Amino acid sequence: MKSNAAARPARASDATLGMWLGVLGVAIFALTLPVTRLATGTQEAPQLAPWFVTLGRAALAGALSVGYLLLTRSALPKRHHWRPLALAVLGNVLGYPLLLAYALRVVDAGHAAVVTALLPLATAAIAAWLLHQRASAGFWWCAVAGSALVVVFALLRSQGSGGMFGFEWADLLLVAAVVAASLGYVCGAKVTPELGAERVICWVCVLALPVTLPGTLWLWPQSPVAPSAWGAFVYLGVFSMWMGFFAWYRGLAMGGALRVSQTQLLQPFVSIIAALPLLGEPIEGLTVAFAAAVVATVVLGKKLSQPVTTAPALASRSPKETP
Repeated sequence: MKSNAAARPARASDATLGMWLGVLGVAIFALTLPVTRLATGTQEAPQLAPWFVTLGRAALAGALSVGYLLLTRSALPKRHHWRPLALAVLGNVLGYPLLLAYALRVVDAGHAAVVTALLPLATAAIAAWLLHQRASAGFWWCAVAGSALVVVFALLRSQGSGGMFGFEWADLLLVAAVVAASLGYVCGAKVTPELGAERVICWVCVLALPVTLPGTLWLWPQSPVAPSAWGAFVYLGVFSMWMGFFAWYRGLAMGGALRVSQTQLLQPFVSIIAALPLLGEPIEGLTVAFAAAVVATVVLGKKLSQPVTTAPALASRSPKETP
């Protein structure tokens, strides 16, 4: 009995820490939208090409990953790890950044933030499917309510600026980016308990190097590029593609991918706020009120969610998880 009582606080503490790590990852990823637009520019004033940004940021993260894996003397992943890692490459290294970069050539960061707000529901749905995770009906109602708040906010914001919220090809690219990112997140979380959060993103980036490094050198820009675009490119490689995942994958594994994914509901608001100093995009007064309401759904959803039922691979942690 004593050992069971001692174990409960540890699990509760891990779940809370997992939520906070998820918030940290979301804060880092939220800057990806305005920073990507800063790196690629617009159709009228292009800077770095979307393909170069996609491959280059992954190559930069891959170089950092090689150093980390050598420094920590990390063993090679086992055979059953390679498939989830390869899917994470397709989703997080190639699919999401490439689709996002092309879309942000057309729409502003605030618009992209609205559509990518679908990430929490998409991640939760894929987590429930691939990781066999379950939650209470109250959790799902909170997830739907939070996403509905984001959609209402989007509609009010677009009407307030004199526009109409409608899907065009850039929006379809953003929806596809959401699906790609969600798949990558969940596949990375699936192997995190065995490999450790840091090693997951490192192996993902290293696995992509045979494509990303030659592609970066081949597509290296020949025309002058603004220093701000290069600075944005470095941020995308070091933080969005690498360090952000250190926090995100560990948070998904510790707190449960289904529950921690709901912290992504905060991402559009952080992106919109960050777009003001970075891009000069205006902030509407509704942002603070809707952000507070969304935070409430995330907190309530966490309280209502039942203990997560996971696959055996996620039920226990390997000693390798602790760096």
